Amino acid sequence: MTPELAALSDLSCRAGAPMLSVTELARHLKALPAWEYADNRLSKTFRFANYYETMAFVNAVAYVAHREDHHPDLSVHYNRVVASYSTHDAGGVTLNDCICAAKVEALIT
Repeated sequence: MTPELAALSDLSCRAGAPMLSVTELARHLKALPAWEYADNRLSKTFRFANYYETMAFVNAVAYVAHREDHHPDLSVHYNRVVASYSTHDAGGVTLNDCICAAKVEALIT
């Protein structure tokens, strides 16, 4: 994960935010280990030892989402969380999705 991406802030997740080109998306995915692009969204499964660690991670993600004003879709299970980012108003992945994914990634690295 490149700290440069996590250090950015982009509040342009509103209608009209530009989707990333294939080249831009590929470049940013290199900085996001194990994040995948499919169905117009970035996703990653995070695994934990137990429910307590899972919920601690979910709460940390909620804090990041609140600060960035950009909220991922989360699928929460006993020992794993699937986090997905997409800017719905833009119809796909924007720079802000990559920035927020990098900030979530920084929570575990």
